[in-house]
Formats: sequence, C-alpha cells, structure tokens
Amino acid sequence: MEVNVYDFDKTIFDGDSTQKFYLYLLKKQPKIAIYLPKQFFYFIPFALGRMEKTKFKEKFYSCFKVVKNIEDEVENFWNLNIGDIKKWYYEKQHDTDIIISASPEFLLKPICNKLGIKHLIASKVDDKTGKYTGLNCYGKEKVLRLNKEMPNTIIKEFYSDSFSDEPLAELAKKSYIVNKDNLYPWGEYKRNIKNREKK
Repeated sequence: MEVNVYDFDKTIFDGDSTQKFYLYLLKKQPKIAIYLPKQFFYFIPFALGRMEKTKFKEKFYSCFKVVKNIEDEVENFWNLNIGDIKKWYYEKQHDTDIIISASPEFLLKPICNKLGIKHLIASKVDDKTGKYTGLNCYGKEKVLRLNKEMPNTIIKEFYSDSFSDEPLAELAKKSYIVNKDNLYPWGEYKRNIKNREKK
C-alpha cells in the first residue's frame, strides 16, 4: 500500500511543538525554570558538537520531573494550539498518513488522535523523567524506525521542512520541502538553493 509520510514540526504544524509546549509549561508551571541553569549548561557542549543530541534532549527534558499532571497539560496545550495545524494538510489528509517526528511521542500522540492520524512514529521519551528509550527519531533514525515498525511501506509522497530528512525523501516517489505554507518539489528546491549559493 502506498502512503503519504509527513514530518510534523514546521511541516504540518506551524512552529516547533516541543518549544511551544515548553514555553506553555513555563507560564503554567513556572517552577520548571529552576532547570534553566542546568539546561543552559548542557546546551553549550551540544552547540559546540561535543554532546550527542539524544543526551542533550534528555538533560533538557529532565524538567518534566517537577511538572504536575503532565498528561492534562499536554491535552490542554493541544486544545489551545490545534489551530496551528496548517490548512494545506487538511486538504491532503488521508487515513493512512504516517507522521514521523523527532518530537516526543507522548506530546504528539494526543494531537494525532484529535486529527484522526492513526500512525505516529516519534521519539520515545518518558513524560515523567525526560529519559529516552532508543535514539532521537531524527535523520537516518527515521528510516530505521519506519522499517522496523511499518516494514514494506511504500512512500508515495513525503513532506518535510528540513533537508535532515533527506533519507526519507530519497525513499519517496515524490518529496516536497515545506516552507511556511508553500510546498516545493524537493530536488528543485535544493537545486535553487545551491544555485543561489554559487552566485
């Protein structure tokens, strides 16, 4: 069966859902701000390429330890932010769609349920501790997770805002870069960028 596959953040959702959820938590449960020095401390080696992304995210997400009723907060967050799902996605949506994202699975599962999206592959993060099971679902890891969880999937169309998803784009019959509300053929968009860089 041929299916369409989508990245989530900045692709079908306007913005980064994890960043927006964190800012939402800062307002609702400001005590998580006690983790800011620790988060900044670990950001420096990550930014310098001295810390692996999964480890950095675990350190950042450790603030979840002090969040009360995080399941309720996630639900309320999406009640407030469901309007940021891009209109073009509703026009293309099909019940066989697959979302593959680096964002935490516990964060995206409720919005996928609200949208009627049955297939979600995302980073497995404990919402109580911030600990990962496995690696951050990013880049080549997305392909590995897809092959493991939904083997023999044929990707008809793939959509993402980032060239980090090239491994998935290469598997699709058609792939598109998403820039805000605009969709561009992947190869054409990439060539245009390279041509601009040469000038």
